[in-house]
Amino acid sequence: MNKYLVIGNPIDHSLSPTIHNYWIKKNNIKAIYDKERLNSDDLKNLIIKIKERNISGVNVTVPFKKEVIPYLDKLTSGAEVTQSVNTILLTNDSKIVGYNTDISGFENAIKYTKYDTSGKKIFILGSGGVTPSIIFALYNMNVSSITLTNRTKAKAEQLQNFYNSNTVKKNGWNDIKVVDWGEVPEFDMIINATSVGLNKDDNLDLDFSKIGKNKFFYDVIYNPKETNFLKKGKDLGNKTENGKKMFIFQAAEAFKIWHNIQPEINEEVSKLLDQWEE
Repeated sequence: MNKYLVIGNPIDHSLSPTIHNYWIKKNNIKAIYDKERLNSDDLKNLIIKIKERNISGVNVTVPFKKEVIPYLDKLTSGAEVTQSVNTILLTNDSKIVGYNTDISGFENAIKYTKYDTSGKKIFILGSGGVTPSIIFALYNMNVSSITLTNRTKAKAEQLQNFYNSNTVKKNGWNDIKVVDWGEVPEFDMIINATSVGLNKDDNLDLDFSKIGKNKFFYDVIYNPKETNFLKKGKDLGNKTENGKKMFIFQAAEAFKIWHNIQPEINEEVSKLLDQWEE
């Protein structure tokens, strides 16, 4: 029986086993999907297990999306551009390939909400984990500007410099701006790409009292279903959306990479995840 894993730290919140084991059963695949909390020192041993075919595929979440890259043999174009990997496959010729399904996952999730990002000003909280993938997706969605903030400003500036490089500018992308943590610029859509909210009592120490209404508050976190960030946005009269659909779409692409089967995305899948809300 083939074994699949999602790795991260923390990892208890992940519902990847729930959705993948559901699709595995639906498609009569002889496999099992589990989750495992790792430390950086464990990555080398993980790669050995993959090469020995003890593990058939791996999903990667924070904080290892960039850290795992040196252990891989090849990156797909999306993973290369963003320097972020969330899906690992061992090919038939024993090459370990890193994919990034977060890009299409985010893009499809926003399309699902029917929110038009064209010409919109985007404000992103956090610069690690999934942020490089979100930025890449947003540029494909014709936004007018992207502003980043991070508690450690240097990390946001590092990402800013990466995307504002000459190579990127050739594609006609506007420069990314960085502001100090606590500063809230004018925006149409705000994205929480931090881990603040995984615990129900978590709060982002930001003042949104002067932003007005009819903004779009988006949180990549999907468990819990409604973070305090989303509650605050809703209370202020704004549209809100959690990361559940992004999670489902990126998971579906990973499933297809591993099994060469497009899994069904329906209301049953969505309700399945709601049952496990903490």
